[in-house]
Parts: sequence; structure tokens; C-alpha cells
Amino acid sequence: MASKKGYLDFILEQLSGLDGITYKAMMGEFILYYQGRIFGGVYDDRFLVKPTRSAKRLMPTAPLELPYEGAKPMLLVDDIDDRDFLCGLVREMYPELDEPKKKKK
Repeated sequence: MASKKGYLDFILEQLSGLDGITYKAMMGEFILYYQGRIFGGVYDDRFLVKPTRSAKRLMPTAPLELPYEGAKPMLLVDDIDDRDFLCGLVREMYPELDEPKKKKK
């Protein structure tokens, strides 16, 4: 099941307190970036983030879910109504996220 653009728009609005949030559509889902680094995505109208140490610390009871078959598990973000929490979560995760891969020329 593909995610609805309206759900993505809601998540983006909740994260609007952060500069540098972007996304890419991929096969009906959306990959989310913060300052060029992938931190999560919207999959089947669920907001999932990478299971970094800081994300696990901030959401100790968050279940691990698969974004799609064959993918690595990600943490489900339940509290999508708390803008401050969401922005803080992404800020805390940032230092633990992988740098973007350099494109070969």
C-alpha cells in the first residue's frame, strides 16, 4: 500500500521547525532527509526512523517495524502530534546518521 501525500505533508509540517528537511518519493513511499542525511521515511502511512542510539533512548518502547519486505527494521514514531518532540528526535539522531555517499563521476 502506498503512502498518501497528505500524511507526508503532515509529517513535513510537524518537522518544519528544522531547516534542511527534504524528501524523495520512491515507489509510492517517501524517504526523509535532514541536512542531506537519511533519518527515516513514510511507509504505508507510518512515520519510521532509523534505530539509532538516541532514537532508542528517546522512544524506549517504540516497536521495530519493517518499512517494506526485505528492509532493515526501523522504529515506529507514534507521537506524531508533538512537534517539539519530533524536531528534537531528528536533531538528536543527526550526529549518528551516515554521511551521504559520494556519487561516482
